[in-house]
Amino acid sequence: MDALIRMTAREAVAALKSRRVSPAELIDAAAARIAAVEPLVNALPTLCLDRARSRAAALVHPETPPPGYLYGLPVAVKDLVPVEGVRFTSGSLAYADHVAPASDYTVQRLEARGASVIAKSNTPEFGAGAQTFNEVFGTTKNPWNTAMTPAGSSGGSAVAVATGEVWLADGSDLGGSLRIPAGFCGIVGLRPSPGRVVWGPRALPFDTLSVLGPMARNVADCALMLDAQCGWEPRDPLSLPVPERGFLDSVDHALAAGRLPTRFAGGCRIGWTPDLGL
Repeated sequence: MDALIRMTAREAVAALKSRRVSPAELIDAAAARIAAVEPLVNALPTLCLDRARSRAAALVHPETPPPGYLYGLPVAVKDLVPVEGVRFTSGSLAYADHVAPASDYTVQRLEARGASVIAKSNTPEFGAGAQTFNEVFGTTKNPWNTAMTPAGSSGGSAVAVATGEVWLADGSDLGGSLRIPAGFCGIVGLRPSPGRVVWGPRALPFDTLSVLGPMARNVADCALMLDAQCGWEPRDPLSLPVPERGFLDSVDHALAAGRLPTRFAGGCRIGWTPDLGL
């Protein structure tokens, strides 16, 4: 079990593709890890393991898998995003007993790309805040020092990835909700361009401030999840088509060409806004 948890997402997907391991084995490994660490970190308060096992058992792989196809890899979804048949609280007592009647477009896309959703990750109420706590599930702890914060609002996803509960998780970001927890927990989180990751239905479908994005333990795994999340969706007016070159392929190409620095270097441009134009 420990060997499976320590795999990168990319290694786990390769093992699934070659049938050296099964989705059920990875779900069991994740479940064992969740049972071991959840009492300490409180990152994944809602589990849907039976749903994941059922869907993984019925999974039929396409003859020509798209970039980012995950072959049954277990993932976590932030509790701001509905998963059909699973408790969906948004961290609010007002929705403490709510069960999602349908999945968000992004969950539909992930599951179509072979993901097995095994849990919902903790978030502050309605995702508002730079710490991860709410009155439904309590406080999520930093995995490196449980007296400290993992930040927010995607703190549950960041902690779940950092502790090995899942290989990949999604996050959402308006002013740092995905990037800051990734930094606090020592993982990789990417805020993509608006429309790159499908999202909906939403009350404000043309909103470009909030986006969904991937969280992973390294850059290649993050690119793998972004490949799984992206693509045009006719129900999402901002959605973008799949790029000509996949994100993981771009990372591999840059690595092979020696164009990825091993540390932060000068010459980078950093964008900053005091008020987001509002």
